[in-house]
Amino acid sequence: MGKQGKREFVQVLRLMEDGSYKQAFEGPITPSTPWLRYVYSKFDFTPVKDPGLYVIEYADQRTAPFPISNDAYANIWQDSLDHHLAEQMDHVSVREGYRVWHGASHLDDGRMAPVVGEQFDGWNQITPTDGKYKGGDHIPGMNVGGWYDAGDFDLRTQTQTRAITDLVLAKEAFGADGDDTAIDEKARYVQIHTPDGRPDVEQQIEHGVRFLLAQYQVFGHAIPGIVEPTLEEYTHLGDAASKTDGKIYNAKLGPFESDGEFSGVPDDRWAFTTHITALNYDAASALAAASRVLRGFDDALAKECLDTAIRVWNEEHKSTPVEFHSFNTTGGDLRDEETKAAVELLLATQGGDAYRKRLQELVPVITERFAVIGWVAVRAISLMDEQFKQSLASALGAYRIKVDENLSKNPYDVPIPLGTWGGSVAASYFAVHMYFLHKAFPEIIETEYTLRGLDYALGVHPVSNVSLVSGVGTHSKLIGYGNNRADYTFIPGGMVPGVTVIAPDFPELSDAWPFLWYENEYVLDAATSFILTANAADAVAK
Repeated sequence: MGKQGKREFVQVLRLMEDGSYKQAFEGPITPSTPWLRYVYSKFDFTPVKDPGLYVIEYADQRTAPFPISNDAYANIWQDSLDHHLAEQMDHVSVREGYRVWHGASHLDDGRMAPVVGEQFDGWNQITPTDGKYKGGDHIPGMNVGGWYDAGDFDLRTQTQTRAITDLVLAKEAFGADGDDTAIDEKARYVQIHTPDGRPDVEQQIEHGVRFLLAQYQVFGHAIPGIVEPTLEEYTHLGDAASKTDGKIYNAKLGPFESDGEFSGVPDDRWAFTTHITALNYDAASALAAASRVLRGFDDALAKECLDTAIRVWNEEHKSTPVEFHSFNTTGGDLRDEETKAAVELLLATQGGDAYRKRLQELVPVITERFAVIGWVAVRAISLMDEQFKQSLASALGAYRIKVDENLSKNPYDVPIPLGTWGGSVAASYFAVHMYFLHKAFPEIIETEYTLRGLDYALGVHPVSNVSLVSGVGTHSKLIGYGNNRADYTFIPGGMVPGVTVIAPDFPELSDAWPFLWYENEYVLDAATSFILTANAADAVAK
């Protein structure tokens, strides 16, 4: 650190071929800015542009080496797709070389939840029957597709739909591709680092939609999800294939009796099946989006996805909306989900009149809810009229003023939640949303919003400079809350929530204790949000 007058200076050092460091730049830090318990300063070293490896040195601190190059962001999302999503795949076995991440899990899915009222983690079944099934009945056909929701083994439909849509956008907007994983749905077998001649993004989308389509095939509507029936199973550590016996429960058999297909062990997961209109729209929008990418990959599956989404749209518009909110058993805001479904169906049908007309009617909703669904709506501009575009431009202008005002409240210029969950996903999705707004209106939204969101995930956040994506960056989170948390290790490509603000003002990020889920838990759509964010940042950086 140097000093010139009262201003403190920071050095950027370049790593030379002989292992020594040479000063490449020296510059001042900004005046200290208070935020919560601490004060923060910024350091701008954008004049350093020559490709190479560098460190930043300030006071007695030196960062780990980091690259400056034209392709610094290229493929940093690959582990999230090839490792984390593959490891989280349910109803299949997953192998990586000598390591078996888990066997074919939950082949005994599932039984209709036999409860009325809220269970642990906010799951709630409000009706004891659904179609021809009643509480406790085995439901055939539900043991396909889906990814474990997080460090637990739920199949939470809202999380599945976000993951599917993220992967669709990664493919459509950025051409995300590659073949590093062998996936055989019929054999229920996945092999990491083994190409099979089929693109991984499409294969993962296929895996996700199989779980959604099973819901419609069995119940005729989307369901909140499938979750463990007991706390003992819910807190299970390790291989998910050992969590249940894989055999369908039969109450006529003794507690440890089995005939090979059925058993007397009531360990089958419960399906929470409440019909919720917003959730139905949510699933329909994911299926409509998936249909676009699956064309040419699996045309029959693509058609089933689109046909199902169209049927859901038509049925819900003929019925009185059903609303229900109970933490994990919910479907989001009805207005938001209908708007999303209209956009995805408009794009999937290449301008269907019903969806164009309804989207025009929803402009007041989009304007009111622009912070949530504006980025979705702008993706429909090419298929809408000029008035629609101008309405969104006006809403975006007002939105930007509010965004800048809110972001100025912290030194990182990204949304940082002050609740009980870390902020990596908020920053990551903010980066993605601002990318699509920038693409639609580059004269209103600059690229810096997207780059700051990626920076936050990779280490520009309070407490430390650790990357919140395991295995990505020179210093990343290597102890996480996954289904491997008891091993005190990590799943490559998983993104943890990161810094949590402990009331009233203490930012915390535990580095070596994996069981603080609100700081260290891998969540499915966190990984897919990072896939999008990394691709978006790479695109704008170029």
